[in-house]
Amino acid sequence: MLTPPRTVVRRDGGLYALERALQRRGFRQVAGADEAGRGACAGPLVAAAAILPPGRRGEIDGLADSKLLTPASRERVYAEVVARASAYAVVVIPAAEVDLRGLHVCNLAAMRRALASLATRPEYVLTDGFGVDGLDVPGLAVWKGDRVAACVAAASVLAKVTRDRIMVELDLEFPGYGFAEHKGYITAEHSAALRERGPCPEHRFSYVNVATVSGRHGAPPRARRPLVAAADEAMERAGAVEGTVGVALGDRPWAAASVGNDVAMEGGMG
Repeated sequence: MLTPPRTVVRRDGGLYALERALQRRGFRQVAGADEAGRGACAGPLVAAAAILPPGRRGEIDGLADSKLLTPASRERVYAEVVARASAYAVVVIPAAEVDLRGLHVCNLAAMRRALASLATRPEYVLTDGFGVDGLDVPGLAVWKGDRVAACVAAASVLAKVTRDRIMVELDLEFPGYGFAEHKGYITAEHSAALRERGPCPEHRFSYVNVATVSGRHGAPPRARRPLVAAADEAMERAGAVEGTVGVALGDRPWAAASVGNDVAMEGGMG
């Protein structure tokens, strides 16, 4: 497998320095991958991958780690990423699937699937925080990658905006939990609503706080979701179809390996 020669990237080189260094070494198509929703106890896990074109076309004004942007800025940057990316893909893993397979397994599978769904085959992959195995191209796990590499920041915005839109829709379907405000994360308001109402099918019953209020704290994590029917309904609401992918550009994804039930959407929920 081809690996790049040793390259020194200055810390003050800016968000595009790492990708530009790789491109100078011959890796023209550098993909970034990131996720949103790991820490939430309700709603789906969403992963995204993006390849930004080299040169000025790939430079997006205001691009940054999605967590550092205001909701309005995220929406604006999201639209720019969709318009400018050479390729992008978004994969959604429903809460029921997270309960069934485990968070870390789903997280790796979702990022792997997003990368495999890109219409343009990446030559190098940058991921946020930890590596993703099972890829046949070289890659690098970058600490706080969404603040270091533009393609990872772009993926973080795609994942975050997609997931936020889903949570706003779930707030209409399951009112009273405040999903539109806290997006399923564990806030004081969310915890109070859980104690008062109990969990809904979009909660992750494998999480201790949800299992506790559901009365299933002593059950094994993957046995905590109370009814198979509820899990099936949650999967259907997320539109889960095995092997379905969507990409921003191009005709066919490359070498997409099955990772279980998930859904990939072009441009998120827009």
